[in-house]
Amino acid sequence: MAFKPNYNQQRAERTRAKQQKKQERLQRREADATRRKADGDEPGEAGEAASQDTEAQDTEDSK
Repeated sequence: MAFKPNYNQQRAERTRAKQQKKQERLQRREADATRRKADGDEPGEAGEAASQDTEAQDTEDSK
């Protein structure tokens, strides 16, 4: 004979799995952020540096 389903246990297991997944995602995002900061590769800086490089090339080409 099969066991009677324990819905509270199943719900607790799903909730625990969700929390664990959230924690892993948060740790991964924090690790990525610290790696980007260590590399000095901020999203705003990369865009500015790229636009400055193209401006410099444009001025050199026009000379």
